[in-house]
Amino acid sequence: MIRSNTTRSALLALLSVFLFSLFAVAPIVAQDEDDDEFVITFLKGDAQLNPIYSYTSTEAQIYTALYEGLVSYHPLTMEPVPAVAERWDVSDDGLVYTFHLRPEARYWNGDPVRPEDFRETWLKLIAPETGASYNFLFDVIDGAREYRTGADSDPTSVGIVVRDNRTLEVRLHRPATHFLKILCHHSFVPVHPSVRERRDWSELSTVPSNGPYYITSRSGDEIVLTRNELYWAADLVQIPRMRFLFLDEEADATKLFNDGTAHWVTSGINFEAVATRSAIIINPLFATTYFFVKADKAPFSDPRVRRALALLVPWRQIRSEEYHFVPADTLVPQIPFYPEVERITEPNVDEALTLLEEAGYRRGVRLPTITLFVPQGQENARIAGILTEAWETALEVSVDIVAGSYPGYFDALRSEEYTVGTVSWIGDFADPMTFLQMWISGSNVNSAGFSDSRYDDLIDESMTQTGEERYRTLGMAEEILLGTGTVLPVSHSPAINLIDLDVVEGWFPNPLDIHPVRYFRFAEYTPIPGVINYDVSGDRVPSLSNGSDATEL
Repeated sequence: MIRSNTTRSALLALLSVFLFSLFAVAPIVAQDEDDDEFVITFLKGDAQLNPIYSYTSTEAQIYTALYEGLVSYHPLTMEPVPAVAERWDVSDDGLVYTFHLRPEARYWNGDPVRPEDFRETWLKLIAPETGASYNFLFDVIDGAREYRTGADSDPTSVGIVVRDNRTLEVRLHRPATHFLKILCHHSFVPVHPSVRERRDWSELSTVPSNGPYYITSRSGDEIVLTRNELYWAADLVQIPRMRFLFLDEEADATKLFNDGTAHWVTSGINFEAVATRSAIIINPLFATTYFFVKADKAPFSDPRVRRALALLVPWRQIRSEEYHFVPADTLVPQIPFYPEVERITEPNVDEALTLLEEAGYRRGVRLPTITLFVPQGQENARIAGILTEAWETALEVSVDIVAGSYPGYFDALRSEEYTVGTVSWIGDFADPMTFLQMWISGSNVNSAGFSDSRYDDLIDESMTQTGEERYRTLGMAEEILLGTGTVLPVSHSPAINLIDLDVVEGWFPNPLDIHPVRYFRFAEYTPIPGVINYDVSGDRVPSLSNGSDATEL
């Protein structure tokens, strides 16, 4: 998922807020028993309601209220738990998954959620003419890659089969140990047939969704949701109404939180103005901010040229801890058992000039103008300036900086003519593949247009592997991205949220920064003489076993 950058300077300011909190006691405001609406704020962006065409982390969070797939995220561990599928079976060879749908799974309008809803939605999403961003996630399914690339136009060749009115069979082209994790992603939810063929939902006042909430009203500034009483686990959804507010200014969000109107601020926090310091929640995030070089047109399609550009950059200056909380020189954040990979950490002017001469561009002569396309903002401007100085000093080349504005910048990455772009990518599931599969040939989120048969083969090979062997294969694939100068990592980002966990239960810090809203509830307070005593009764969530009933958390 795409998300904007977080700079170290902002986080240093945040640290000062915490130091101040050591000497200040913030007031604790008890939840009014009559208050049955939960308010979440987002900064305005290009969020849409159609999950087939989704792209951003804001959309991913909104969809936890509206839609539900065969499995969903556990709110704490992010592991897959039963959702529309009450249970599933896996063949001995790991190739066939048989999902058994709950008979009580319904859309809010009363229509049953059927296996064919999944099949038809998935086929629509991977159809070449749809152009969905996340169609590459389906490549693990037999025949899906051939279908989405147009090599095979027969939908019956794709391994998605409706067995009966409650059974969906999915056949993989190779065993994939991470398949259930991928299924948690919102691209795998069912879309009601009444709107499935309609791309633009902006004029719809509501849509027939199957999640714990449904839309009762919407405008450009807010979406109001009501609990879906036909949701299969409606008795576990504690909050009757949700309100999503879309704001222009971070000061507005913080003010709404301070006065008790907003319960959770997802982005745009004015740290210095936060009244309840303990409500600022920071945790490690499975995310990386990186630059990338377009590789689909000469001369930058030559890996020697891309690597040369990377070797001319003063990386310590760009990745300085003065600006970045967690500087990064790898795409995949550090996780246990993932191998050390070769990457570019220092400039090497001699090697860079040799590579360019071998490619026919001695000292950069005849290279076209390098266009840096970056979002507006102080940190992006700083890095763009460093890149410009490094390349224009070492080479006979011109560099132009073009600044794009949010939220249109991310859509423009697919259409604008540029040489180098930048994004922050948050993992969609807890596995290195979420950073690596996107770069396979033909992926719709492969903004670089990168294509390398060696890379594709390594990603395919990893599908049949497990454990450290699989990680070694994925590490070799990452080395191709880094070594060819296609991906230029800058930093790993923490998740920062504003939410008072003494008031709200069922919200847990996690590395994907996705928080399924069905688990939210207001805490109950039981005051006793001299102190405020919190009755943390907990919420019921599904266990991690496939097909088990809900259990107490």
